[in-house]
Amino acid sequence: MNTIVIDSKRKFKLDFKEFWIYRELLYFFAWRDLKVRYKQTVLGVLWAILQPFVTMFVFTIFFGRVAGINSGDIPYPIFVYTGLLFWTFFSGSLSGISSSLLGGQNLIQKVYFPRLILPLSSTIVYFVDFLLATVIFAALMVYYGFVPTFLGIILVIPCLVITFLSFSGLGLMLAAINVKYRDVRYALPFFLQLLIFITPVIYPTSILGRYQWLWYLNPMSGVIETMRAGLLGTGAINWSLLGTSALIGIVLFFAGIIYFRRTEMFFADLI
Repeated sequence: MNTIVIDSKRKFKLDFKEFWIYRELLYFFAWRDLKVRYKQTVLGVLWAILQPFVTMFVFTIFFGRVAGINSGDIPYPIFVYTGLLFWTFFSGSLSGISSSLLGGQNLIQKVYFPRLILPLSSTIVYFVDFLLATVIFAALMVYYGFVPTFLGIILVIPCLVITFLSFSGLGLMLAAINVKYRDVRYALPFFLQLLIFITPVIYPTSILGRYQWLWYLNPMSGVIETMRAGLLGTGAINWSLLGTSALIGIVLFFAGIIYFRRTEMFFADLI
């Protein structure tokens, strides 16, 4: 028989053994979110493919043709879709994590379980969406005749990890803040609308000229630029940009974990 000791003094420690004990709960939450997400929808999981595809189409018309943004030798549709693939994973997961505690408030008030399970389980839904959206990306690569480099394929995993660290850290902080201040639900969509325009999703980082150093402050810049260079051959991989993105992602992740652990003892009272 397993015994769980609830100690409010353990603010920064991650008990992986406790997570293993509650692994079935993580699976249950993730499966519940998957079913609820596409329940009573006509298209079902096709929405995971349609969202980035339609966004790519709109961006191609307005930014690729009307605004005339230069994507070099890469056709603009696949250029922007590469950015959207990772951006949609980032923004969707960030939104899901930030609202996860409010969505599970009845459970938080009634029973004990590692609170981190709720926000982390919500990311699985968006990872499934990411995998489905890669089907369109693969089709675009075949259509335009692109063959990913071996290095680019290897770097997909590190880029996914950096994306996960970034949205998890920022999301955990927002989820904890959202318990006390519900302004997050209104501010976050506005924040994400602005953030996509300061992330190289619809244009290359070279567009800023001597101000390219600004992209080093955004962890998604290194991810998107690395994937374009590795999978589409837009140029040499900027290792310093990727390394900076990894460092910022790690800092965000641990900052989010620390803040979440420091405030989780008050969730049941405030929520």
